[in-house]
This record gives sequence, C-alpha cells and structure tokens, in this order.
Amino acid sequence: MTDDDLTTVHVDQFLRHPPAKVWRALTEPDLLAQWLMPGDFRLEVGHRYTMQAVAIPATGFSGTVQAEVLAFETEKMLSIRWQDAAPSEAHGADWTITWTLHREGAGTRLFLVHEGFDPDNPLQQRARAIMGGGWRSGVMRALEELLDRL
Repeated sequence: MTDDDLTTVHVDQFLRHPPAKVWRALTEPDLLAQWLMPGDFRLEVGHRYTMQAVAIPATGFSGTVQAEVLAFETEKMLSIRWQDAAPSEAHGADWTITWTLHREGAGTRLFLVHEGFDPDNPLQQRARAIMGGGWRSGVMRALEELLDRL
C-alpha cells in the first residue's frame, strides 16, 4: 500500500471474525461507541446523526462529527458522510467513509476507504496523516478487541 493518493486513506485489515459479527460492530450503536465514537447511529439511508470525539486543534477539527448514512448492503458495505459540526473555514472537512467486508476463510477482510481530503489544504493533509495512522493502529486494534469480547 502506498500513500500516493493525497485525497484518500486506504486500510486493509484481516479480522478473525465472520462478517456478521464485524457488521454488528459497525452498525450497532452501543458497540460502535466502544471502538469508534459514541453517537445516535441508525442503519437507515439518509439518517443523520452526531458522534463525539476529541478535538484536534492542529487540524482544525472541533471534535464533533455530523454524519449521514449514504448507503449500505447488509454484511457487505456501509458508506457514511462525515462533516465537522463546527468546521473552521480553513479546514472544510467533508469526507466519505466506506467500509467493505469480504469473507476470507473463517474471518473477514475489512477495507476502509476514507476519501475527500483536499490535497492543497495543509490542515486536511495533516488530518489525513493523523487519521490514516489512527485508522491503521488504534481504531483497528480497538475494533479487534471488541470483536474478541463479543
């Protein structure tokens, strides 16, 4: 995997759990809150909800994400729009997060595509670097730990 595309973060993670279990972690609000962010998620296209994270002043991120479910295919794909609830004019975050699940043996190959970063915006490129590292390490580790407990 390379980081040549400055507009997108790609993550490819094998999870030793079946797609149905991974899907639960991606779509059940109480489980989502344990590994990603708390919020009032509902699996319904068009549903808008809010998630709360930690503000990152160095990137202009307020810490509150306004999200919308764009599309889903049960146990296969979930696409969500993320916007900063209080974006600084310089930041202007408007991203799409798409999770794709593929059965692989007894487990799941989980792909994440986080797209919409502006390659000419230094704050968004800083956010891309921070979030890319976070998705690949802390977030995936937290997801695996939750799946192991289920």
